[in-house]
Amino acid sequence: MKIVLVIDQFDDANNGTTISARRFAMALRQHGNEVRVIATGKPADYKYAVRQMRFFPIVEHLITSQGMRLAIPNRHVFEKAAAWADVVHFMMPSPLGIMGLKHVEKLGIPHTAAFHCQPENITFTLHMGNSRQVNDFVYNRFRDSFFNRFTHIHCPSNMIADQLRRHGYTAELHVISNGISPQYVYGKRPKEAWMEGFFNVLMVGRYAGEKRQDVLIDACTKSRHAGRIQVILAGKGPLEKKYRRLAQKLPNPIVMDFYEPQRLLELLHMADLYVHTSDAEIEAMSCMEAFACGLVPVIADSPRSATPQFALDERSLFPAGDSEQLAKRIDWWIEHPRERQEMERRYAEHAKQYALDRSIEKTEDMFRMAIEEQKAAM
Repeated sequence: MKIVLVIDQFDDANNGTTISARRFAMALRQHGNEVRVIATGKPADYKYAVRQMRFFPIVEHLITSQGMRLAIPNRHVFEKAAAWADVVHFMMPSPLGIMGLKHVEKLGIPHTAAFHCQPENITFTLHMGNSRQVNDFVYNRFRDSFFNRFTHIHCPSNMIADQLRRHGYTAELHVISNGISPQYVYGKRPKEAWMEGFFNVLMVGRYAGEKRQDVLIDACTKSRHAGRIQVILAGKGPLEKKYRRLAQKLPNPIVMDFYEPQRLLELLHMADLYVHTSDAEIEAMSCMEAFACGLVPVIADSPRSATPQFALDERSLFPAGDSEQLAKRIDWWIEHPRERQEMERRYAEHAKQYALDRSIEKTEDMFRMAIEEQKAAM
């Protein structure tokens, strides 16, 4: 198939949606498809380039601190892309996606969407993430302006599919994991010098309100083994200064940095435990990649997060936001190394059902359904 992906930012792998889109595009090509994207950045053989939106400095900082850019819609670009494509797949309900959908509809090109942007990703940034009314408003706005004009939507988890059904989304919902890339497999490598002598607790994710890294920092100060723990927060985001201040109470200096995928893979094979504290999460690829590499996860049991589905037993769950209970879970895994080693292999085996190739095959089936439906309607 000839597939066009519509996503505001594709070049810089500094947010979850872009990372998933880049992995998705590469895997689709490896399955024999041709893939092009409509995105900001420099023109390329695979890209229809559009200009980036500019905002007042405060708004610009708010957007870019989340690792995002927004694109200016361009009718001519969509006409050119649609003339080439068998199907157009929209990754975000942004101005680029909303306007592009109008043109694709007029041209009669098969189109599908993915639900990657959870309302909480926006509302926590505005300090309203715990307001059900505000989150419902965003769900409904997404529905009425964008998603209910599709007949097929890719949902990375059952949790988010259930949310869409509750909010009146009418499309057929395809629950398909974003998929774990094949390089994320069980493996252990010797710790580097800066990690030696510590029990290294790793979390990967943006420093943003819904991710709740503050809970991990607080838990590690309460741990019976606080003097042994080194916290590693892999990511970047608007709350970096806040988390560095909070981390001053830790016995050992916190490690906070953004890592390229290959370097992150090395850390996953050296760390001792993975913690995922997020209150809101559509799937959490970072957690999946961690347990695929053989790290036991400890996951916040939040109703707005899909990540608890990956826990193999209660030892990998703690009540969301409860740093005291998280501290107890961390202590248990520190004090039971044999059980941890046994569960590392069980989690790595568990990860195999989320293989990227399997996800691509299911997504290709969704594309074919949309293409056949469009043919039948003509």
